[in-house]
Amino acid sequence: MRTYRSAAVLAASMLLLTGAALAAPTAWAGTSGATHANDRHSDFNGDGHEDVLTGAPGGSIDAKPGAGFTTVQYGSAHGLGTSPSAVFSQNTPGVRGAAEAGDSFGASLATGDLNGDGYDDAIVGVPGEDIEPVGDAGGAVVLWGSPQGLTGADSDWLQAAEPRASARFGSALAAAHFSPDTPGDELAVTDRYDLMLFRYEPALLKTGAAPLAPAQREDVIPAEPGHEIAPKSLTTGDYDGNGLDDLVVSGTSAGAARGQGWSAYFSGQVQGLRFERSLRGGPAVATGDINSDGYDDLVTGDPYRSDGTSGDAPEDGVVGVYYGSAGDGPVVGASGPGTEPLWWSQDSLGVPGVSEQGDGWGTGLSVGDTDGDGCADVAIGAPGEDVGAPGADMSRIESGAVWLLRGASDGLTTAGARSWNQDSGEVPGVTEAYDAWGAQVRLTDPDGDGRSDLLAAAPGEDGGNGVVWVLPSGAGGVSATGSWTFDGGSLGAPRTKAHLGEAIDQ
Repeated sequence: MRTYRSAAVLAASMLLLTGAALAAPTAWAGTSGATHANDRHSDFNGDGHEDVLTGAPGGSIDAKPGAGFTTVQYGSAHGLGTSPSAVFSQNTPGVRGAAEAGDSFGASLATGDLNGDGYDDAIVGVPGEDIEPVGDAGGAVVLWGSPQGLTGADSDWLQAAEPRASARFGSALAAAHFSPDTPGDELAVTDRYDLMLFRYEPALLKTGAAPLAPAQREDVIPAEPGHEIAPKSLTTGDYDGNGLDDLVVSGTSAGAARGQGWSAYFSGQVQGLRFERSLRGGPAVATGDINSDGYDDLVTGDPYRSDGTSGDAPEDGVVGVYYGSAGDGPVVGASGPGTEPLWWSQDSLGVPGVSEQGDGWGTGLSVGDTDGDGCADVAIGAPGEDVGAPGADMSRIESGAVWLLRGASDGLTTAGARSWNQDSGEVPGVTEAYDAWGAQVRLTDPDGDGRSDLLAAAPGEDGGNGVVWVLPSGAGGVSATGSWTFDGGSLGAPRTKAHLGEAIDQ
């Protein structure tokens, strides 16, 4: 439980419904000033290799269940392994706060160079944090990057200027170099209601000194009638090719179409982010350049929606692709993500499998180039997928599966589409009920060979301990050959009911 706020926090209000500009970002880093998703990396020690953050919000710390922890695995020329790695919790020396039951440290994750020192930093959501006397007000911890990697020393604490009960600040995070006015990335944070924006002012960033708390602004998420959004996730990319980051806030509709997936698109402008329009799809979102045209594309996952082709099969899941453009899209004069997406489901021609009720196809999403052809591919998780005949074997219901659809110059394609589950050849493990394999997926290139490997998390595996699978990539893309797994114990962390992999930084 916390009883204080960050020093020097400044708060101001600005309603986005007025159309006023504001600043905001995503989860990226690596290349200074990069806005395209393909150029971003999570490089905490500055060695040029992508590192991986994994959250275990259910982890017990000092016998406090649900306190949570986060692991980091450092990439190298040899790829991803279990060493070198590190584990962080609120009981790690230097990390702000103290581990308490139900804090859910690691329930959300983001990376970005917030202080502009050339090393990416990790932002860890703690949405279950109590801030006296307010329960579940939530917060976030910033772990600073360094030549030695992430460190808990001088970590920073962020929270809403006015904490509210059950608001769960830190539920979604994103950071990116949005503004030309600051050397570091800006941070976007949501709670159940609002979008909050943080910036570390250049005047406060002094070499060798601990960064002070950033300026903060709070903003409500704009809404078109019936499309008010309860935020769940964030992503950014340069969808309109103007060299500035754009932001997408995604969630479920809290308006007339309650429960449907919707997203709010903000375009990056010199004056700040500007709300453009609402987009169908969510609450899962990811970004990458699927057709290699220089414009980032937006992918939305709507796991609770049917495409209408599978009869009475609600919640089988669909995935939408909005292609970026400079203004020649479906809306005259509009730029960024097109307003008419292309929808995909397991019933789309060429996609392996069949849509079934409760599959949750699109719960997990990630975008990255797995075969080095310059076009980003899309990984899709369906943690509710039943392996085998529907209802035939209750021991394998909701065991989960993962798909990979390839990008091409003319857009996403089913040519060479693949899917895997724990019964697939060379995939370690055994399919079991409620494993939720694919609840999170991540395409990452830790060895820097230009081909992303696939991480597939099953937070329900091993009785809720959680396990992550690594499927390596080669000249032909991702393959189960040589795949392997890690859990909390592999990284020197607690295992019991940790739900490792419930969050993986994108």
